Order: sequence, then structure tokens, then C-alpha cells
Amino acid sequence: MINDQLRLKINEFIKLNKQNHASDYNVIYQDELDEYTRLLINYVGSEGDIIPAFLLIPKGDGPFPAVLIHHQHNGERHLGKSEVCGLYGDPLQAFGAELVKKGFVVLAPDSICFEDRRKNNKGITPDEEADFLQHYNEMCYRILKGSSLMKKVIEDADIGFEILKSHNMVDKSRIGVLGHSYGGNTVLFQAALNAEIKFACSSGAACTYKNKIEFGTGIEMAEVIPGFIEKYDISDLVKCIAPRPILIVSASNDKYSKDADYIELQSKNAFEELSVRENLEHKKYIGGHGLTEERFDYIIDWITNVAKKI
Repeated sequence: MINDQLRLKINEFIKLNKQNHASDYNVIYQDELDEYTRLLINYVGSEGDIIPAFLLIPKGDGPFPAVLIHHQHNGERHLGKSEVCGLYGDPLQAFGAELVKKGFVVLAPDSICFEDRRKNNKGITPDEEADFLQHYNEMCYRILKGSSLMKKVIEDADIGFEILKSHNMVDKSRIGVLGHSYGGNTVLFQAALNAEIKFACSSGAACTYKNKIEFGTGIEMAEVIPGFIEKYDISDLVKCIAPRPILIVSASNDKYSKDADYIELQSKNAFEELSVRENLEHKKYIGGHGLTEERFDYIIDWITNVAKKI
């Protein structure tokens, strides 16, 4: 298929490596809650570094569908996995705590430079200046070496996917990815480049590089991939996700999903050619970048329904 060839070319451009790390993890501690078990775990990242994550497992026998959830940015690098799991931060980012109650195994890792993956300050205490500098340096050092921060982010994300795939409580045929904003960017790249992912939801992230440059919109550090826009743009990533189901969530006044309509238009042919136009869904709201209760509920319902159909 054309999208398979496109996926291969983008993989080669970003220079992604298939990881050889064992898909196992260490349990740091375990909390037994009324409706699920929450484990703090860690595992080895793509560069031999340690990735902390929360693993949420529903009560019951399983196997269960699973979701790898990538957290947002929001200028709050002291929040990562904890916000996804409803422990701190915005309750409308707590997708993990809600989905595990719906019968999903959830993996919520810290992305590089967030929460417990900060070199200067672990935990949820902000250290804004040092947090920014570390993140900026992680981008710059990789560019100087001919690489990119996106390569690291996606390789780490794929190790998280392997953790879920190898778990005995997970239905391997029903593993998806979800994220808002920075997390939504990660979803678009990971779902496009990992064909084993079965469904994806990207919120507040569907905006082309061309649009961001035209309107002076900031580009997140992991998205800075030298030379990328000479050959590709975000619509190419969405094409690569076909024929798998994807939900794109945008908003009328959200500069980070400003031309989601255009992305849908440019990528729909990839789904139509495979007779699955319905698997590309774009839900557009009135409002800004931040999630609302309406959007949160729609995303939860969409993921729940898609997982039942796969």
C-alpha cells in the first residue's frame, strides 16, 4: 500500500531504531484502589536511561484493551504521568484514571524532561528556568549530532507500547494511543510510524508545520526535525495511520489545531482508497486549546466504542 511506503520513508528520515530492550519493567510500589491497581514502574529507555511510568490495571480477569497515554506540555514540565492519572494538575487531563475504570489497562510514562525525568528536580515541584534549559539542551544536542528529539520521544514511546503488548492482562489486538497537545503530537508520529498500534486519538495537535510558520505559532521542541518539511507534513502522518481508526480533536480558536480541516481533507483519500473513510474522524469544537468536559467525555466514549469494535 502507498501509506506503507510513506511510513517506511518517514521512519528512515527520522532514523528510528527498533528497540532490542526486553519488554519488562520493575515495580517500585503498588496501590490497590477500589476499582483498579496502580503501579509505579520503571523500564529502560532507548538510550539506556530509566523511564518512570504509572501502570493502571482494572480489577478482573482480563485480558483488557489497553491505551498508552502521552501527557501534555502546557509549560509545566513538573507534571507528566501524575496528571494523566489524576493525582495532580488538571482533572480534564486525567484520561488514565477514567479509562482504567472503563476496563482499559493504561500505561502513562513521563516523557523525557518531564516530572521524574528531569535531571535537576524530580517529582512535581516546578523549576521553570532549569526545566526549560534541560529540555532545550536535549533538543539542541541531538540536532548537533544529526538527530532529533522526536527520534528519542518516539523510540521511548514504542518501548512503552512493547510493555503493554507483552503484558498478560492486555489484549494485544486492542492497543491504542491517546494524547492532548504535546501528547497529541506524539500520538500522530507514533501511530503513523508504528503499524501495530490499532487506534489513535490526537487532541489539540493537528496543525501543519506550514500553518505554524505562516502564523508565527511556536513549534514544540520534539517537532523540530531538520529538513522534515521539505518532504513531509502532518497530513502525511495521518495518511500513514490508515486504515486504522483515528480521532482528531480540534477547536476553532486553537492555534495548535488551526488547520485540522485541511489535514483531514489532505489525508482522507488514504482512508477512502481502503474503503474505511469512517475511520478518519475529525471532531471540531468552538473554543480554545484547553480541554473541556465535553471534549474529555467524547474522547473517552470514542476510545471505549472503538475498542469494542476492533
